[in-house]
Amino acid sequence: MEIQKSKNIFWTKHSKGKMYFYKLSESQIKRILRSPKRAEEGVAPDTIALMQPAGSRKNPYEIWVMVQDEKNKRKIISAWRYPGKTKPKSKVLSDILYNEFNEYSS
Repeated sequence: MEIQKSKNIFWTKHSKGKMYFYKLSESQIKRILRSPKRAEEGVAPDTIALMQPAGSRKNPYEIWVMVQDEKNKRKIISAWRYPGKTKPKSKVLSDILYNEFNEYSS
């Protein structure tokens, strides 16, 4: 059993609209938050983009979520479905995991 410090999730109207447009559920987005396959720096300041691959071998796509972490809440800014596969740009995931581990252990 894994004990995690959970932050309250705040959904913006933009993210809700994108989830409706791309037919993404809250549970899919929460799954990406819990275990992303890749994390990169977001386009907006102080944001992180998290990704998980989805689809089939013939029709691959990726689900991306842009997140901004604040003191007591995690703000979901946007979510989208990207057709195909993207190349990794930066390795932020190890830094994120390191910081989360330090917060949890202290």
